[in-house]
Amino acid sequence: MLFRRLRYDIKAICERDPAARSGFEVFCLYPGLHAVMHYRFSNWFFRHRLFFMARLISQMSRFCTGIEIHPGAEIGRGLFIDHGSGVVIGETTIIGDNCTIYQGVTLGGTGKHAGKRHPTLGNNVMIGSGAKILGPFVVGDNSKVAANSVVLEELPPCSTAVGAPARIVRLRGEKIQDNFDQLRTPDPVAQEICRLKIKIEKLEKAVEQN
Repeated sequence: MLFRRLRYDIKAICERDPAARSGFEVFCLYPGLHAVMHYRFSNWFFRHRLFFMARLISQMSRFCTGIEIHPGAEIGRGLFIDHGSGVVIGETTIIGDNCTIYQGVTLGGTGKHAGKRHPTLGNNVMIGSGAKILGPFVVGDNSKVAANSVVLEELPPCSTAVGAPARIVRLRGEKIQDNFDQLRTPDPVAQEICRLKIKIEKLEKAVEQN
């Protein structure tokens, strides 16, 4: 079972990465595959309630590959973590089959509450580099998340999400029309600075009066 899944993972990477010259090269040199292999072992220990050993393996894998996968996550077949540095996959994350994740991606939670707190990715999902998916919601099958996007709510199947916070720009191959205008959207950082300046001026006047 383990070796069949490993062969499937290697084949999936060869099919999706034009830089892969052979399965042997992928097996020896791809840190994304190594991280998934280590995860399979640590997940076995985690499911058998040997939590210390599970975390030990995952932390050693993080040190070697730069990819952190919690042993409690559920990962399907054919996961391709391309390059991989800085990828973080949380404890209650569920990842379907044949997903692709690029470097710097975080599949994280938004709080300290117990239970399901990390996202669920459907099958054939692609997450661009630097994207953050935060919360216990579903990203539907065949969806794409653009680089550096921040997804905070559920995405339907066959959708493409862009931005921070992310918004859907394509659904089932059709462009979504909206009134979003990047040129006229106020800068939240500038707005916060203005509010702070006003508050400081009020405080200065109060100090002078006293």
